[in-house]
Amino acid sequence: QVQLVESGGGLVQPGGSLRLSCTCSGTIFDIHDARWYRQAPGKQRELVAGVTGTSTSGRKINYADSVRGRFTISRDNVKNTVYLQMNNLKPEDTAVYTCNLHREYKYVSPDDYWGQGTQVTVSS
Repeated sequence: QVQLVESGGGLVQPGGSLRLSCTCSGTIFDIHDARWYRQAPGKQRELVAGVTGTSTSGRKINYADSVRGRFTISRDNVKNTVYLQMNNLKPEDTAVYTCNLHREYKYVSPDDYWGQGTQVTVSS
């Protein structure tokens, strides 16, 4: 059974940094796209950043406009872990951050695996 375990959340002052980690049990990590989502109270879930897996030709990375230039997503397929380095944090970055593994298939429903979420609070 696939499990995703996140860590690294917490309370940080504006302008500070945090690094989130999400480690996958099982053997499916490398072929799946890895994504970080966030959801703030009263708001819709937002895709923050994503990096493609080995089932996609060429590694592609994308970011939400609100975090581009401040956040960096990376993955280590040996450690089965995806990271989100968050710099210059702002109060509006406060949310529950959740990692996701995703893979599209041509004829069947996509795979989606979710972590439990980790709270990030940016406040002075």
